[in-house]
Amino acid sequence: MRPLDIAVILVYFIAVMAVGLLLAGKQQDASDYFLGKRGLPWWAIMLSIVATETSALTVISVPGLAARGNLTFLQLSFGYLVGRIGVAALLLPGYFDGTQETAYQRLERRFGTTARRVASAAFLVTRALGDGVRVFATAITLAIVTSWSIPAGILTVGVVTIFYTWFGGLRAVVWVDVVQLVFYVLGGVATIVIALQMADGTLADAWAAGKLQVIDPSLSFATTYTLWSGLIGGALLSAASHGTDHLIVQRLLASRGLPDAKKALVGSGVFIIAQFALFLLVGTALWLAGADRPDMRADAIYPTFVVERLPAGLAGLVVAAILAAAMSTVSSSLNSLASASTHDFYAPLTGRTDSEHLLKVGRGMTLVWAAIMVGGAMLFKNRDTPVVELALAIASITYGGLLGTYLLGGLWPRARQVDVIIAILVGVAFMIPVVLGFPGRLLPGLAWPWYVPLGTAVTVIVGMLCSFVGRSDSLTVDRRR
Repeated sequence: MRPLDIAVILVYFIAVMAVGLLLAGKQQDASDYFLGKRGLPWWAIMLSIVATETSALTVISVPGLAARGNLTFLQLSFGYLVGRIGVAALLLPGYFDGTQETAYQRLERRFGTTARRVASAAFLVTRALGDGVRVFATAITLAIVTSWSIPAGILTVGVVTIFYTWFGGLRAVVWVDVVQLVFYVLGGVATIVIALQMADGTLADAWAAGKLQVIDPSLSFATTYTLWSGLIGGALLSAASHGTDHLIVQRLLASRGLPDAKKALVGSGVFIIAQFALFLLVGTALWLAGADRPDMRADAIYPTFVVERLPAGLAGLVVAAILAAAMSTVSSSLNSLASASTHDFYAPLTGRTDSEHLLKVGRGMTLVWAAIMVGGAMLFKNRDTPVVELALAIASITYGGLLGTYLLGGLWPRARQVDVIIAILVGVAFMIPVVLGFPGRLLPGLAWPWYVPLGTAVTVIVGMLCSFVGRSDSLTVDRRR
């Protein structure tokens, strides 16, 4: 890149870290570090949710999907909004019933300690693997910009990300998310304007070529993006990710109360539709500008265009926003992984509940998970699958099991702790060959948006069947929520 671009990137990184640490304040205890003293405004949480769940995957991978295909990926976001409305109405009130530190304390109240730890362990494994993909996605951009190898980019991202995460906790992460989102959205808008100015054709040509198709009404389990897979698969994926995944629930618990949490959650669903539409149109504009070369990975189309075609200074700002936004997502994961490890495992197993001590433990856990995440990113360095699809598919291994567990707890009074533990283990074990093809491919033609509905169904059915085994009708049922 040009010297001006490099200078802009360096200044941007320094400014963002300074702003994050300044707004974070001093971390006095675990509540500060993991929940921001439960005092963050709803709009900041809303924007943080959006930045956390999309960031690098949206910015570099979604434009590639549109450049190589059309806009049907947007159908998934319609289901995202439906799922969040359901979570706000049915699951969120339970999280504000008493004081909860993680998403999985709720399962302990209904079933017992073991159920809580199994669910939390599922979250830890899936989040570490899924966000290893996010680190990999960021390294793709860094490799294009600097000509470094992808492993070198992965290590760089890991080292830089840990800085403000370790020092500033959740409050720093949320405020940095807000800043990053503003800049990478502006970068997307600027890219569309410049790409359309360079284009040989117009949006009318894109329409004639089928590049602007949004709705595919067909009912197919093999076609990846249809209206039905978007509404059903997207809704259940969003319900699992925003109702049972501590990465998002942690932010909602950091709000000032249930009404604010609902506004943040549903508002993020509306915002995410607009953001997906924006970056899909970035891909369409890149196609019109001839930026899609046959020898290029789909994930590399947008970063390459930024580096080669955008004016000096603007290219540096867009690259900085992509990298920093991606790292803010990773930092969010590190904080939530450390939170779940500390509150779901360390504190109950050791009996240490002093908040200042747990702050020290949480910071140590942050370093441990950073090392694990970087190692996980190395596993994906040779994969050709678009990273947005890869990350969502990995999450689908356990999302169905987690959502099914919550459904059993709320809707099936007969369910016991042993039933839900068996159910989630069977559900996850069933989804591994479906998603990863190990030890052999199961249901090879199934499109990935149907993974969470399938995993949820398997978990619920297994849990219901188990609840009839080894008990008599006279046995009492724990109905606590």
